[in-house]
Amino acid sequence: MYSQEIRTILAEHARLPVGVEQLTDDSDLYQAGLTSLSTVNLMLALEEHFNVEFLDRMLGRKTFGSIRALSEAIGELRGASNAEPLTE
Repeated sequence: MYSQEIRTILAEHARLPVGVEQLTDDSDLYQAGLTSLSTVNLMLALEEHFNVEFLDRMLGRKTFGSIRALSEAIGELRGASNAEPLTE
């Protein structure tokens, strides 16, 4: 859903040694050269671009391991941020 936007941000902030056009949505970003420092840079750029904040449970290799996983996480966060607030 968000893969093209994520690819653009990956290209700008992840400092991968391979071009993002060579990656599929399921490619392992860590095998493609994503480091812990570039993961932090990527996370901050994604949070700013999509106006979300990654939950503590999302701060791991599983979430940042592929474009598809990032897209699903952002979809979850954007869905949650658009939810109606609970009233008592």
